[in-house]
Amino acid sequence: MAQKIAVIAANGREGRLIVEEAVNRGLDVTAIVRGENKTVAPHAVIKDAFDLTKDDLKGFDVVVNAFGTWTPETFDELPREVAHVADLLAGTDTRFIVVGGAGSLLVESDGKKIALEDTPDFPDAFKGVSAAHGKALADLRTRDDVEWTYVSPAADFVADGPRTGEYQLAGDDLTLNSNGESEISYADYAIGIVDEIVTDHPHIRERISLVSK
Repeated sequence: MAQKIAVIAANGREGRLIVEEAVNRGLDVTAIVRGENKTVAPHAVIKDAFDLTKDDLKGFDVVVNAFGTWTPETFDELPREVAHVADLLAGTDTRFIVVGGAGSLLVESDGKKIALEDTPDFPDAFKGVSAAHGKALADLRTRDDVEWTYVSPAADFVADGPRTGEYQLAGDDLTLNSNGESEISYADYAIGIVDEIVTDHPHIRERISLVSK
């Protein structure tokens, strides 16, 4: 039987690609969107993420959270939204896969590991959204009542990059590709998300990261 998947914020650029990848692999996908369903998902729940209830998410094997915020006025919504959905899934067997950020990935600096966002060259323009993603991850790490997996992209997350069909699976450390770069396309990241959904060895209560080969 095909797994039943819900994708929150499915109309976003990454959300739509995750939906498409999951549908193409035969999964039963429901898009959770605030307005018209613009994805290829055959089912839709039209609702703001903050208005979702336990009943809305009942019966899904996996809930993928592709919610994002991009302005200083809304950065705080990201960890609140992740916490809200986690609360709805608490105590259930439903997996919660979160589209995360790269700023909390670890790098070597002066003999110790620090977050990428704390390095001198990390762009100021991305510090706000990175901190929001980092708080969401930190909050998840306090929970043992949710089957969560947090998925960080590479540092350079390329919206219009090619779908190569390949990527590397890594963990908390910033990992480089064969060209010495931390990069992945939205399309290849979507492949990694769906691979995590269907794997026989899921990364429960772990942060994983994806980078191109």
